[in-house]
Amino acid sequence: MKIIIIGATGTIGKHVVKALEPGNEIIKAGSKSGDLQVNISDNGSIKNLFEKVGSFDALISTTGDAHFGPLREMSDANFRAGLNSKLMGQINLVLIGQHYINPKGSFTLTSGSLGEDPVVFGASVSAINGALDAFVKAAAIELENGVRINAVSPDVVEESPDYFPYFPGHIPVSMNRVAQAYVKSVLGAQTGQTYKVL
Repeated sequence: MKIIIIGATGTIGKHVVKALEPGNEIIKAGSKSGDLQVNISDNGSIKNLFEKVGSFDALISTTGDAHFGPLREMSDANFRAGLNSKLMGQINLVLIGQHYINPKGSFTLTSGSLGEDPVVFGASVSAINGALDAFVKAAAIELENGVRINAVSPDVVEESPDYFPYFPGHIPVSMNRVAQAYVKSVLGAQTGQTYKVL
């Protein structure tokens, strides 16, 4: 399979690459590294990526920035940073990518546990994650040619210790378990699902 992994060198992405590399053609994309560069906040950059890659079988997005901070200090600009990147960036990968993906291909986006299990300082991230899960459910009933779409929704991961203090009582999830959720999405047959890794 020809698989595009966006955020391939990131905390989660590098483990997803390792899990899917055997037997597949992996195209690593990132904002500053990888085989190709893409800014998911820029539709022109996204279209340019797909023009370079051509047809593909699966796209995984493990990227997207969002603001994390106190609600009392949050501004419209803070909130919109995440809307433009993690939310619309990933949605636009699908809106544009659907015209390049092969029949029976798949999209896998990344949301996160805060969509259902909020923590202090995470209001913006919670809203974005919830919206991504809803988009995946809705897009699944409209994508054509057997194309599937799912989301992976991990809790705080073991390789992000800087965030542990913000997730009291949460047990960080292993990178192997997170990576296998992406494998399930790409190699399985389900669509419209959010795979929770808790």
